[in-house]
Amino acid sequence: MGGDSFAAQRRRPDPLCILKVWKMTELQEALRRIESLDEGAMQAARHRQDALTKPLGSLGLLEELAIKVAGITGKAAPRLEHKVIITMAADHGVTAEGVSLYPQEVTAQMVHNFLRGGAGINVLARHIGARVVVVDMGVAVPLTPHPNLVERKIAYGTANMARGPAMTRSQAICSLEAGIEVVEMERARGVDIVGTGDMGIGNTTASSAIAAALTQRPVAELTGRGTGLSDEMVLRKAKVITQALALNKPNPEDPLDVLAKVGGFEIGGIAGVILSAAAGRVPVVLDGFISGAGALIAASLQPKVKPYLIAAHCSAERGHRAVLESLGLSPLLNLNLRLGEGTGAALGMSLVEAAVRLLNEMATFEEAGVSGAVER
Repeated sequence: MGGDSFAAQRRRPDPLCILKVWKMTELQEALRRIESLDEGAMQAARHRQDALTKPLGSLGLLEELAIKVAGITGKAAPRLEHKVIITMAADHGVTAEGVSLYPQEVTAQMVHNFLRGGAGINVLARHIGARVVVVDMGVAVPLTPHPNLVERKIAYGTANMARGPAMTRSQAICSLEAGIEVVEMERARGVDIVGTGDMGIGNTTASSAIAAALTQRPVAELTGRGTGLSDEMVLRKAKVITQALALNKPNPEDPLDVLAKVGGFEIGGIAGVILSAAAGRVPVVLDGFISGAGALIAASLQPKVKPYLIAAHCSAERGHRAVLESLGLSPLLNLNLRLGEGTGAALGMSLVEAAVRLLNEMATFEEAGVSGAVER
């Protein structure tokens, strides 16, 4: 690293990143390409749902889920063969304030665990037949090159948002465009549905700050236990977030300013993944609180992205329900999860695939030769 300290690396944006920000074409193009859902495809899917061998509406939310996927993809009979979970990893300078039970080096250690296939997300991805894409967005140490590691490091972790902005505006834009690029890169391998995931010690602190800035709800209402904090540590965490918001004054009307002042590189990356997937008419299954913070950024930049989002679950993190309410989303599951990594997204993706398979593979009354309901 030429003798530079991690702090110096953290402050210095990559020259290529600066050039891309000057152009800003990828972000602008993704925002421009996002369209409304396809009403024709939804109508056709609904018509088939009503003709399937079951009482009307008897599959409940699974029916609406399949119709939504038809609208997202523009296909009355969508297929979800290529399932991808993108796990974004980055570190946070705010960990210096004692907001986590775990040391910062756990981020890099867990990335290696992902690459070895030993983490929770690997197990669940194998269970549903999805591939996991691990992206280094800003882990605080150099990572050993690996064929399954996507290198998009913007800096060696964010700065401490309790002492100043977490990143520069150019770095915030770069994080979004990195997420866009990862989805575009994966298209060559096939992408029919995307799940979002994260890894980063301290990222629930950044997510709570983003949620407070964009929803205007009280910090205490949005600050949870993260990795398992005590009541006393939760109060300290909330105090640190309040301090960061007061010092940096993120503008809720400018989501890039919010991301730069109190966000994280992996959160920006998730927002970019969401925007790129929606631009390509690909459904996005959100994991937990950190993915929700990324979705808030994406939806603030382009509200048309909201119908493309599917909330896998409502996590045990205190602020997640408020985030889902702000996005107008109802979770598919409520399992008290708070692991992250994309684990909840994998479980949710399984339900989405089940809904679509029911739409496509169940016989209609006519196909099965079964008598329909008699009008009374």
